[in-house]
Amino acid sequence: SLVIRGEKDEQAVLCSKDKTYDMKIADTSNMLLFIPGCKTPEELNADPSSPNIIHSQIAGFSNNYWELRRCRPKLKKLRKLLMEDPYEGPDSRKDQALTFSKYTTEDLLSLIQASEEEILHQLQVIDACKIEGYWRILEFDYEMKLLDHVTQLIDSESWSLSKVPLRTCLEELGSLEPREMIEHILLSYGRKYVDDGEVYFEMREDKICRAIAQMLLRNAVKFNLSEFQEVWQQSVPEGMTTRLDQLKGLALVDRSSRPETISLLKVEDLPEDNQERFNSLFGIREKWTEADITPYIQDLCAEKQTVGALLTKYARSSMLNGVKVYNSRRLIS
Repeated sequence: SLVIRGEKDEQAVLCSKDKTYDMKIADTSNMLLFIPGCKTPEELNADPSSPNIIHSQIAGFSNNYWELRRCRPKLKKLRKLLMEDPYEGPDSRKDQALTFSKYTTEDLLSLIQASEEEILHQLQVIDACKIEGYWRILEFDYEMKLLDHVTQLIDSESWSLSKVPLRTCLEELGSLEPREMIEHILLSYGRKYVDDGEVYFEMREDKICRAIAQMLLRNAVKFNLSEFQEVWQQSVPEGMTTRLDQLKGLALVDRSSRPETISLLKVEDLPEDNQERFNSLFGIREKWTEADITPYIQDLCAEKQTVGALLTKYARSSMLNGVKVYNSRRLIS
């Protein structure tokens, strides 16, 4: 089945079960005729000695048709809707007030311009969870509190980061937080597997290091890079190693300043439209290397499109101290 999605102020898109298409009306010089019960030449008697003339009634005609072009699902709105009221935990007064916006899967299907599979996949990507039948995103501080409980337990029990037992986590932490929240944080920051009938999680080092970096950076406009790296390494669980490539699409390093600095710049906070995204990036920094800009435009690539092709279309390249850099094709006010 196919469904057309979009609110009154949006350009309509057509969705199948797993893909999204832009819809445009295309004119044709060949008039299209609608004939009920129409037979194609292949379906008619092929014997030339007995030609048949069939009289058909034409029910309608058209000089245009809908042209479909595969497009990126418009998923930015999904996070925006769920961030209207992030989940702060079972004790939150705000949650008990029942005044917040709640969204079921059906609500999201009617509001988001994407196919069902693309929406469900994105809910997984942004670590949304279902609470009492509604999709919610955890408030960042609450998420960090849950993660801290888990990492402290791993440390106190001296478990291997690749073998964290679900049952013991639920038994030990169930008195502090709801058991489903403990399991959700393990699913968000670990890979689930079964060994000898028991459920274990292999914790994802890169994702945990990235979350802790975000926690450190969100309170500072700019951070001295070397100081940040030192504090960051001290803040992550023992046995984990921090690396700057864990922060792609989350933080931006300024190598030209003295001393070098790092600041928070999340790709999900940038506009969804291609031109607006580039305008925004060139407003933040006049010249970008390909390595620096790639994490911030990678998600704009359409099917079979490369970052290089996007840069050719929306930016102008030049050489700066022997390094290729990109700046805006248009004047950024």
